[in-house]
Amino acid sequence: MVTVKVYVEGGGDSNSLRTRCRAGFARFFEKAGLKGRMPRVVACGTRRNAYDDFCTAILTLGSNEFVALLVDSEGPVAVGQLPWNHLRDREGDAWEKPANATDDHVHLMVQCMESWFLADRVSLAEYYGKGFSEKALPDNPKVEEIPKSDIWENLTRSSRETQKGPYEKGRHSFEILGRIDPAKVCTAAPFAKRLIDSLLRVVVS
Repeated sequence: MVTVKVYVEGGGDSNSLRTRCRAGFARFFEKAGLKGRMPRVVACGTRRNAYDDFCTAILTLGSNEFVALLVDSEGPVAVGQLPWNHLRDREGDAWEKPANATDDHVHLMVQCMESWFLADRVSLAEYYGKGFSEKALPDNPKVEEIPKSDIWENLTRSSRETQKGPYEKGRHSFEILGRIDPAKVCTAAPFAKRLIDSLLRVVVS
């Protein structure tokens, strides 16, 4: 059996927030069909930390181990562009692909993790409850096309009249992640489907 670790952007600097980050992704992966063969989620904090931790891990990879990097794209990904090329060309990253890494080792949340939330508005509305305004959300079903700034603005606007208050990264994000339906996310977000398909291939190989 292959041991899988996914190095994810998120969790900040506090142990409690990183615990919530791991739990949110673990629940998402479990519902995506990985229950019983779950990857270990490593919450790395910043995107740079995630890249650095991944690069260190892949250098000493054993024969029955697999590691993956999962970070926000932070913007649109050009049609046909692979994740490593996006991260190499993106201003502010300029990350090089490690010599022993392949395209299966890197995945993007396009344009950010919150993009996934818009694919399952039912779960989003159930989480916030009374006062949530779904009309304030972007109406584009292709969630990876929606600019990150618009997603944050509209999530905040849609939730500001709820008992939980306006959307906050960390305080709300990982609980929402654990609630949304991966099938809906994979339908609306091709890069999310690419991630899940890759993990499923690895764990059954």
